[in-house]
Amino acid sequence: MSVTPRPTITGSYLMPSLDHAAVSDVMRPGVLACDPESPLTEVARMMSTRHVHCVLVMQASDEGSEPAVWGMVSDLDLVRTSLRTGPETSAAACAQRPVLSVDSTTPLREAASIMGMNRVSHMLVTDPGTQRPTGVLSTLDVAGAIAWGEA
Repeated sequence: MSVTPRPTITGSYLMPSLDHAAVSDVMRPGVLACDPESPLTEVARMMSTRHVHCVLVMQASDEGSEPAVWGMVSDLDLVRTSLRTGPETSAAACAQRPVLSVDSTTPLREAASIMGMNRVSHMLVTDPGTQRPTGVLSTLDVAGAIAWGEA
């Protein structure tokens, strides 16, 4: 899975405000994923080369089935764990579980409230019909709506 860059904000582009946006209006589409056994050095390379702040940890449940989201590793999780146990530790050892998620049609204010109450900086965004991962919402995405919203 890959990450698609967000469009830059220009004078002709107005980002919806916190009160008028859905998660899909401000989220980063696409996800980056690794296996639970992936060493943190590999996860760090993924984050660094693609300039993202979190990676999903996905695990196949049955032979031939699609991998399921098992956890999420943020850049802060990666740094904390690497300092404590070393960079060869697995992604599973520092992944946040359970993964908080919202569907893409959730009002942005509601998603931001969930993030604040749970003290997380990233949430998985899912398709409302299939529940498959479609992207990630970060506190920086919410900050953009606050800073550049149409109000």
